[in-house]
Amino acid sequence: MSQPRVAVVGGSGAVGRTILRLLRERSFPAASITALASSRSAGTEIEGVVVEDLELANLSNFDLALFSAGSTVSAEWGPKFVEAGAVVVDNSSHWRMDPKVPLVVPEVNPEAVEGHSGIVANPNCSTMQAMVVLKPILDRFGLDRVIFSTYQAVSGTGVKALAELESQARAVLDGAPVEPAAVYPHQIAFNVIPQVESFQDGDDYTTEERKMMAETRKILSLPALPVTATCARVPVMNGHSESVNIQTSQEASPDEIRALLANAPGVLVADDPAAGVYPMAIDGSGRDEVLVGRIRVDQSAPRSLNLWIVGDNLRKGAATNAVQVAELLVQRGL
Repeated sequence: MSQPRVAVVGGSGAVGRTILRLLRERSFPAASITALASSRSAGTEIEGVVVEDLELANLSNFDLALFSAGSTVSAEWGPKFVEAGAVVVDNSSHWRMDPKVPLVVPEVNPEAVEGHSGIVANPNCSTMQAMVVLKPILDRFGLDRVIFSTYQAVSGTGVKALAELESQARAVLDGAPVEPAAVYPHQIAFNVIPQVESFQDGDDYTTEERKMMAETRKILSLPALPVTATCARVPVMNGHSESVNIQTSQEASPDEIRALLANAPGVLVADDPAAGVYPMAIDGSGRDEVLVGRIRVDQSAPRSLNLWIVGDNLRKGAATNAVQVAELLVQRGL
């Protein structure tokens, strides 16, 4: 269908709002666009679209549904939309590791959408921005190991987290008492919390770290790839930063990597550290490209390099990728 009827489920949230804006900015070929959310948000106007109550929606009115309302909603409502005849692009973690559900980054594995059975999953934001950089390196030089260290912005947690950071920062600067943390386990203002999401019983890795490790293997089709991650939350409003250490199968110089990535889709190389040019969160925020710099040899291990990767976690890390997947589905008649 060249002009699908589109539903944005979770349209009142931070990512949902961005999806609605991007559908308009990118002139997505929709016959209609409907925002759906809980009854609490019904009646709110976002990007010129009035939010409707998901519980009251006639699902047969939609051909394509972009979900950004959390795993619980995706688990319950995703199959309902599929049963009603729609294709679902889901932003939550619920379907990502389902072997029947493709996990897609259009610049990396667009062919994966061909095998969908009604649901296509959007990767985790921190995983996604790294994949756009790592896939060209994998194709040219191979990958033997990946180590992720992330510095993740509070917008990834939602509007309440943004408000908590702002109120705490104001209190600290004013010399006033800081309210107890509600969104995060500790104060986020002027602090770094080495925990993103939760710890499961008996596991020293957080759920976010487990996502990065498992999703990287699935997206790159490398089920045995050695990969580890440490994810931290930092007092940045928007834009995730990552230190990524890779070991390639073949020798690769920083200049070769720069030249390769300069021609990679969705990637912008910013790498002249002596002149103060390297990716920063404030540079990545508001952009769809993933920025990469600080490309250098890791002298502690053979065939190893360090990279610094920055991306807008609300755009490419979530909303933009979902819209790109939707565009891919339309282009391929899927």
